[in-house]
Amino acid sequence: MTDFTHDTYISPFSWRYGSDAMREVWSLANQRRLWRRLWVALAEAQSEVGLVTAEQVADLRVHMTEVNIPRALEIEAEIHHDLMAEVKTYAEQCPVGGGVIHLGATSMDIEDNADALRLRDAVDLILTALEKVLTTLAGMIEAEADSVCMAFTHLQPAEPTTIGYRLANYAQDLLADLIDLRRVRGEIRGKGFKGAVGTAASYAELLHGTSMTPAHLETRVMSAFGLESFTITHQTYPRRQDLKIVEALSSIAMTCYRLAFDVRLLQSPPFGEWAEPFGSKQIGSSAMPFKRNPINAENIDSLARYIAGLPRLFWDNAAHHLLERTLDDSGNRRAALPDAFLATDEVLKRVNRVLSGLRIDRNGVAKNLSAYGTFAATERVLMEAARNGGDRQELHEVIRENSLKAWEALRNNQPNNLPETLSSDLRVTAYLTPDRVRELLDASGHIGDAPARARQLAAQVRSALG
Repeated sequence: MTDFTHDTYISPFSWRYGSDAMREVWSLANQRRLWRRLWVALAEAQSEVGLVTAEQVADLRVHMTEVNIPRALEIEAEIHHDLMAEVKTYAEQCPVGGGVIHLGATSMDIEDNADALRLRDAVDLILTALEKVLTTLAGMIEAEADSVCMAFTHLQPAEPTTIGYRLANYAQDLLADLIDLRRVRGEIRGKGFKGAVGTAASYAELLHGTSMTPAHLETRVMSAFGLESFTITHQTYPRRQDLKIVEALSSIAMTCYRLAFDVRLLQSPPFGEWAEPFGSKQIGSSAMPFKRNPINAENIDSLARYIAGLPRLFWDNAAHHLLERTLDDSGNRRAALPDAFLATDEVLKRVNRVLSGLRIDRNGVAKNLSAYGTFAATERVLMEAARNGGDRQELHEVIRENSLKAWEALRNNQPNNLPETLSSDLRVTAYLTPDRVRELLDASGHIGDAPARARQLAAQVRSALG
């Protein structure tokens, strides 16, 4: 079946999540075109030593892009072998060259090299999407490096930070993910052309008496695709490669998950500082018309959670690849590899959408800083009073007593009176003037070198992006 409608089950990744470019990479048509390109490259190499004629190669090349999925599926329904169904379909189209298709090869010489090429193309799309997110983040970090806000630890008010510094935390992890994925991309290898169990015995037989060795044949074919091959394979390339790639995607998803979860927290009214974009005609709830739910951030977390579970599947595929090969990875790889990339693709697209349209409520930021920043700034009072001769332990207790009373006032919807009570406490004013106490309790300056380090991280991102 090749024509899908919504009258039958189709995957959400077929239309809802991910990009058309990523769907094209993992399409059946693209897979078959890659198989045919590999068969043509193999025949071209074999023609150099007279195993295949120039006319046969030319015939294969002419029909290389004429993929006929319905015919291939019709044949597969009879013979139950997808690659051989494509061989037969291709051969029907090539009256001159059809007889030399797949000469000396085993199925995975074609399928695994095609998969390696698809993995490389898919990783490139993810890298582009990730670089776009990092570009957005770098600009936001630079713009918000000095914007003071309240930081929270244990979901409780802690000390001030800056919005740019908070964003730099996500950017730092995504930069590490970018570097890791670039490395993984550079390590992608194909199986090469090594035959049924990786010994290249079939090619040794085929090339016997010619000037070409199996190794030379492999190099000749793989160089046409700019793809290196593993030195050692069995029937397939090592399934560890899939695991490493999906682990890299999972790490990206983890960072995006954390960012999106923080957006969800900061969008909730008790925080009221950030909000994802909300369209003028967007509906937040079917029952509650007033709702402005963070649906993009929630979707990011939902898909990221799915991605997080996939490395275990690929761990099993690699670990259970028994002896020279078993086929129990084949079915799940058809679904899980495209899903991993399409889900990551969608996550990054939505992250960039959230960041690009992020609404920062300056009033909400100022309100939280005013309400809670004073408590954090008591550390400044403690340090300066101790420097002026006060007993650190006694001062700590004084500040604790006053802070707890002020916190109770906040709980009862009363103003934070900590500046007044501390600046009038004789145990504190013995070492600091009341005006100095109030000055120190202004938390907006209690951010250390956060702005400078946020800008430093933004510069590192821009450098990595070139």
